Amino acid sequence: MSKVYDYIVVGGGIIGISTAWQLKQRQPDASIIVVEKEDTLAAHQTGHNSGVIHAGVYYAPGSLKATLCKEGERATKAFCTGHQIPFEQCGKLLVATDDAELERMQALYERCLENGIDVTPLNQEQLQQQEPNITGLGAILVNATGIVDYRKITNKMAELFVQLGGIIARRTEVTALQEDSGVVSVECKSDGQPFKLQGKFLICCAGLMADRLTQMMDIQTDFQIIPYRGEYYRLAPQHNQIVNHLIYPIPDPDLPFLGVHLTRMIDGTVTVGPNAVQGWKREGYRRINFSAKDTIEMLAFKGFWNVSANHLKAGLVETKNSWWKPGYLKLVNKYCPQLTTVDLHPYPAGIRAQAVLSDGSLVHDFLFAESPRSLHVCNAPSPAATSAIPIGSYLCDKVLRRFVR
Repeated sequence: MSKVYDYIVVGGGIIGISTAWQLKQRQPDASIIVVEKEDTLAAHQTGHNSGVIHAGVYYAPGSLKATLCKEGERATKAFCTGHQIPFEQCGKLLVATDDAELERMQALYERCLENGIDVTPLNQEQLQQQEPNITGLGAILVNATGIVDYRKITNKMAELFVQLGGIIARRTEVTALQEDSGVVSVECKSDGQPFKLQGKFLICCAGLMADRLTQMMDIQTDFQIIPYRGEYYRLAPQHNQIVNHLIYPIPDPDLPFLGVHLTRMIDGTVTVGPNAVQGWKREGYRRINFSAKDTIEMLAFKGFWNVSANHLKAGLVETKNSWWKPGYLKLVNKYCPQLTTVDLHPYPAGIRAQAVLSDGSLVHDFLFAESPRSLHVCNAPSPAATSAIPIGSYLCDKVLRRFVR
């Protein structure tokens, strides 16, 4: 008879690995296996982001997202310090370039104070002193913001998990799930060969495939994952010292994304981005991507049409700028006027796994679904990578409150 694991974790991104590692620490004798369909860990959202350690500027005070981000910023830096993973606390500047943005900047500053975040308001002259290549009327300096490589963090957590006796099964894709009394059966395939795993409890941290796993379990939900491409450019090497901090615009509260920013990367390069354009393939990182399955499924979901209608103008502008580099550049020139189109070099895109409700509402906070023997992370929005350690702890708490081996 095949072994029945105590816990099966689906998803080898930073959330899944953090959860498995912390669960193994809490229950050293438990048998835990992580199932990941790719050759490598952190292959999707974790490995395709801007590498920012966020401080929690934008989130409603008292929200789960705000709480976990603030805890995660500290925990991420402590983890990196303890395991010799390079990071840099370079700080972030939120730059206002007109009077409307100055007004919104003041509201953001007050939110930072409510969230207990260390920030410093800068006037135009002070901004110029901090960043000679940046133009603006004022800014907020967020001191705690940093940069790191989240793939390195994920791989270190995985190493620690395996040292404790955990198992990671790469190249293992889940094809079906079934919950019977006392056990969850996980149908898988690896290198084309089907096999079955069984576990007493299932934890799904599947990101772009989160909704499909809830469907496999026949859990009734009102959301679908809609992919949005975040496209980046890398600045030409001569501009690697163009900024001292991360440079963000003041976000438009009517839009769901933060806008194009300049990000110093931990490898010394500087990226520009991301934008937010409609994706037609959930794992489509190339310039032109299309999946018939993903597209048909998306078009059949009324929430897609509702969210597209709600943000039609912004979506058309983002799409135009995606294909017309001068339009993309204009978003950056607003605060960094010396850059030109020849300075924008190709860089890999990311895909945001955005949970959308059937009425077209974007889910901005964490979203979970449950069955008697499973817990599904349906939406883990930015700053999920920053918050991965406290999110993992939060998930362990939820699991252990419900399930006793």
